[in-house]
Amino acid sequence: MPQKPPRRLELLITQAQDGQEVNTLLRRVLGLSGTVLRRVKWLDDGITLDGARVNVRARVREGQTLSVRLTDPAPRSGVVPAPGPLDLVYEDQDLIVLNKAPGVLVHPSHGHFDDTIGNFLMDYYKKSGDESDFHPVHRLDKGTSGLLAVAKHPHAQERLKRQLHTGDFRRTYLAVCDGAPPAPSGTVDAPIGRAGDAPSRREVRPDGQPARTHYRILRPLGPRTLLELTLDTGRTHQIRVHMAHMGCPLTGDFLYGRSNPALIARPALHSAELELLQPITGERLVCSVPLPDDMAVLIPKEDIP
Repeated sequence: MPQKPPRRLELLITQAQDGQEVNTLLRRVLGLSGTVLRRVKWLDDGITLDGARVNVRARVREGQTLSVRLTDPAPRSGVVPAPGPLDLVYEDQDLIVLNKAPGVLVHPSHGHFDDTIGNFLMDYYKKSGDESDFHPVHRLDKGTSGLLAVAKHPHAQERLKRQLHTGDFRRTYLAVCDGAPPAPSGTVDAPIGRAGDAPSRREVRPDGQPARTHYRILRPLGPRTLLELTLDTGRTHQIRVHMAHMGCPLTGDFLYGRSNPALIARPALHSAELELLQPITGERLVCSVPLPDDMAVLIPKEDIP
């Protein structure tokens, strides 16, 4: 596969911008951070004016084209390419939205160096001639399925991360819980922190970090309930902890409820819809994916959203 050209941003200099410093335009007009500029300004094609390399202190003239490289010439993440399944929902030059399968880690970690979303994406980039590196925007637990946004370069990653926990970046989850919440809809506003010395377990505790989860009952399912949930914050295991705190843990949640492998082999949680602003154009993107099979079987066909 031929190598794709690197992702660049370009600015045609106007009369009002004549005489301004390159650094000023890159930061104030194109919105590039100092961190991003430090990554590219040493490259031969990092920052150019009419195709010639320039220093950030250079001054521009009306009619010239200022161009900056966004993708790294070589990966810095250290994530090794490894083949694996990817369900791509959306892709452009700046980001990918994918449908993560349950049981797959997002980031490489101890014992998982070549079987994560990061590895699979790096292999995909390599095979498609894309210079992009692994720049995750948010994360999903290993057992959680559904939509995940991943940036292709540091500038997109920064801009998308700024959207997190604002109205511009909205994640809607579907979950099945044991029992039912105390009201048809509501908000759990309860801080979350580490549970004693357990490295992976969390709990509601007064000295924890602020955490707020909104829920709405979609359908009762006999001894269980189908819920829609949205988050104002993004704490580790937030939905799982808050549901257990209300006395209705997620079905199959071995950590905060009870394991039920006869029904489902993981917590019944799915990231069903994702809304965000495209990091360069500002266009609103809305992606959605249906429930995976292991959750769909918990719900009568006529009740599946």
